[in-house]
Amino acid sequence: MDDEDLAGKVAELLDGRTMATAESCTAGRIASVMAAVEKASEFLRGGLVVYQEEVKRELLGVAAASVLTAEAAAQMAAGVAGLLHADVAVATSGVAGDTPEEGTPPGTVYIGTCVDGTASACTHRFDGEPESVCDQARRQALRDLIDVLSG
Repeated sequence: MDDEDLAGKVAELLDGRTMATAESCTAGRIASVMAAVEKASEFLRGGLVVYQEEVKRELLGVAAASVLTAEAAAQMAAGVAGLLHADVAVATSGVAGDTPEEGTPPGTVYIGTCVDGTASACTHRFDGEPESVCDQARRQALRDLIDVLSG
């Protein structure tokens, strides 16, 4: 499935629920592909690009010791769901660049989801240049949403 098909499947599985995004390393890529879905205005509440740690903590309520953890991604998803009054949310945080950050290797991406108040997250590793890591993370976030919404 390409990104458009994945986004369409997410929209179908929302089944009348609303959605929001909180993106760090994907920098709005998920919100952008979801906004291209037909009738996106009926389900897409909005999206935030939250790069800096203090923004993740202050705006989204991230309390995890490090913002580069699965726990932080789950908290970001729950935070944006609450902030934007969405039933479903997805969030990304990680290291898309070429050098490790806080001991986290490049290509490590944490994807959080929150569905009807229940938040969870997964850790993924992607290879390639930063742009490729961001694109792979966007695709995986859509797949993770499909899995959670289908389960």
